[in-house]
Amino acid sequence: MAHLLSTSFSVKISSRSSNRPCGQPLNQVRAALPNLFTIKTSKSPLKRLVSKGDRARKSCVVLATAAPVSKEVSANPRSGSDGSPSGSSKSQRVMVIGGDGYCGWATALHLSNKGYEVAIVDSLVRRLMDHQLGLDSLTPISSIHNRLRCWKAITGKTIELYIGDICDFEFLSETFNSFEPDAVVHFGEQRSAPYSMIDRSRAVFTQKNNVIGTLNVLFAIKEFREQCHLVKLGTMGEYGTPNIDIEEGYITIIHNGRTDTLPYPKQASSFYHLSKVHDSNNIAFTCKAWGIRATDLNQGVVYGVKTDETSMHEQLCNRLDYDGVFGTALNRFCVQAAVGHPLTVYGKGGQTRGYLDIRDTVQCVELAIANPAKPGEFRVFNQFTEQFSVNELAALVTKAGKKLGLDVQTISVPNPRVEAEEHYYNAKHTKLIELGLEPHLLSDSLLDSLLNFAIEFKDRVDTKQIMPSVSWKKIGVKPHTVPAN
Repeated sequence: MAHLLSTSFSVKISSRSSNRPCGQPLNQVRAALPNLFTIKTSKSPLKRLVSKGDRARKSCVVLATAAPVSKEVSANPRSGSDGSPSGSSKSQRVMVIGGDGYCGWATALHLSNKGYEVAIVDSLVRRLMDHQLGLDSLTPISSIHNRLRCWKAITGKTIELYIGDICDFEFLSETFNSFEPDAVVHFGEQRSAPYSMIDRSRAVFTQKNNVIGTLNVLFAIKEFREQCHLVKLGTMGEYGTPNIDIEEGYITIIHNGRTDTLPYPKQASSFYHLSKVHDSNNIAFTCKAWGIRATDLNQGVVYGVKTDETSMHEQLCNRLDYDGVFGTALNRFCVQAAVGHPLTVYGKGGQTRGYLDIRDTVQCVELAIANPAKPGEFRVFNQFTEQFSVNELAALVTKAGKKLGLDVQTISVPNPRVEAEEHYYNAKHTKLIELGLEPHLLSDSLLDSLLNFAIEFKDRVDTKQIMPSVSWKKIGVKPHTVPAN
């Protein structure tokens, strides 16, 4: 797949350029595309993602234009030049970076359905990673273009699309100036700890993509939309598993008779988690130095696949990963149970984390946007609803599977990670509840639904991808490739 990396394209496409119902042929649209854009060079790091050798390759980017390809320009008044809303009746304009991904797609549709004007910014690199590693979503997912055309046909609502790499500041600048966001929801990062531990090239890509991308977003807000509110997806993994309660971002300590409130200590456990820590530090600094307003959502482990919006049509279906690189614990267990594979508990299984339903992810983001941080404020919300150990999750899936007639077994596999397998864990998570979060707690009915969903698509499961294949201790310089089968 290395040849796919030699050229990356960044296109601004708006779904209002097409009023066709879902599934109509695209020949006329494809034929028109070459005449709509101009070419400029880019220094996007995506071209080097897991390619063989270190040979520099020229990359071309088709930069965003100032209006959608349909040449339509909204007649609605935009925000003022400082980025503040120009009137209470105006819908907020929300840019969702990483809007083609698992959390980003569900969030973009939810916000659009709630009346926000939404634009998705995405490099589509997550789909490329699947191709490179021989992976696939349990659910068949449509192209981003067909997804947005379907959304337009069903709801009449437009979600604008900017395809490009936020590590390319020229592209990001064009995007900010074109869309003029009031809020930026930033999901646009490599989000897998195992992926960051495959080999040196993936570790480097993860840190460059995540840290530089977020820095570019911060500079874009400073230069073009000073009052724009940044809602950044962090991770509970920044905290690690300390032997004290985990507070929401800050901790008040007394030392040698003096008291201060300081950022909560970070104990990252992978190159991915370290990139998130670097992000948090950079955001906190720019809030203090530049007056940026930001909310860091330290999210727990997400499960589920359906939201009200993604359930409207099969072409709106979200991805669901079950493999050992991108899959999360509960989703993986449900798929394993559906295909008759023993549930893979790492080590002793006492690893405890915060979990939440994807429906609560989109609700939390909406609450953060509707209740923005103040200028210069760096807020941290712990975004999860319940705590479970891996053993507890396995027991719940086993119980739910037996009700459906599944013979669910559990095995302990050597832990590929470097982590405590038995530990204290008590994390606070009150701030989003105080803003109005109504959690969807893990119930028997929800587990039944998720298991039935996995059973529906079990023919798409590649059982060779279930067992973990990435070792924290065996990571090396040599690129780790996937042999063709």
